[in-house]
Amino acid sequence: MSKPITEFIEKYYLHFNSAALVDASKGYVAHLKDGGKMMITLAGAMSTAEIGKILAEMIRQDKVDIISCTGANLEEDLMNLVAHSHYERVPHYRDLTAKDEWDLLERGLNRVTDTCIPEEEAFRRLQKHIVEIWKDAEAKGERYFPHEYMYKMLLSGVLEQYYEIPKENSWMLAAAEKNLPIVVPGWEDSTMGNIFSSYCIKGELKPSTVKSGIEYMMYLADWYPKNSGGKGVGFFQVGGGIAGDFPICVVPMLYQDLEMTDVPFWSYFCQISDSTTSYGSYSGAVPNEKITWGKLDINTPKYIVESDATICAPLMFSYILENS
Repeated sequence: MSKPITEFIEKYYLHFNSAALVDASKGYVAHLKDGGKMMITLAGAMSTAEIGKILAEMIRQDKVDIISCTGANLEEDLMNLVAHSHYERVPHYRDLTAKDEWDLLERGLNRVTDTCIPEEEAFRRLQKHIVEIWKDAEAKGERYFPHEYMYKMLLSGVLEQYYEIPKENSWMLAAAEKNLPIVVPGWEDSTMGNIFSSYCIKGELKPSTVKSGIEYMMYLADWYPKNSGGKGVGFFQVGGGIAGDFPICVVPMLYQDLEMTDVPFWSYFCQISDSTTSYGSYSGAVPNEKITWGKLDINTPKYIVESDATICAPLMFSYILENS
């Protein structure tokens, strides 16, 4: 079987961060081959960076068992799915003046580094349909997690009329089709979360219609012991922040606060981040610091790739797909 990515990185990625990338990829493959499961966490703007082109295939091929992501990553994959042709690249973004930025705002374009998301075609297109699903659930006395509402919208087919990229490139659609477990800490800090809040403020919806972050932690606390047998659950962190810090804490919570003495530690850890080691930073903390918090064991395989996740994650995922 042809393995072009494997051959390339094993030939040229021999030292420093490139060697860490290879070692971590091999560790991921070994973890899966030993029967382990894997969580992937997504921070930053990975969905807008179109990580779905490769992450969707990872999901389809059962290389990921659960995802933790920000509310932005949850929705921005769908925004790209339904409004891709309306996005604008701004490769000269470093040269923009405050007036240039204001002009983008007035055109309904919200900038993420070099990429502008179109408000009308992306945000409002989703809003039209998700609000109906929220209101329908509330009328029935039902409550769901943020990702479950997104799954309902995707699987209903109401968005198909807008698809502007091959559906195979949407990681959220791949996840919905598998009913992949997802946790979305801090969902209210997202466009859809803001929109939902506005309907609650107007009295048109109740906050309880969307399950909370506490309930996500309870959900994860139920999932983890059921899936951590054998080789255990690995932790592949793309970026830092709440998408990583929230789920990794479930292990010390289970054995320290719930006094479950037989809870295994995370059995693999890798972080891709451009946050260099620094004072007081979660994203910049070396993996060994997590030992002191009861998240990782002394013998947990630990890797850190200090580089740009938009460059490294597709290479690593391609290696994993070629070798497992």
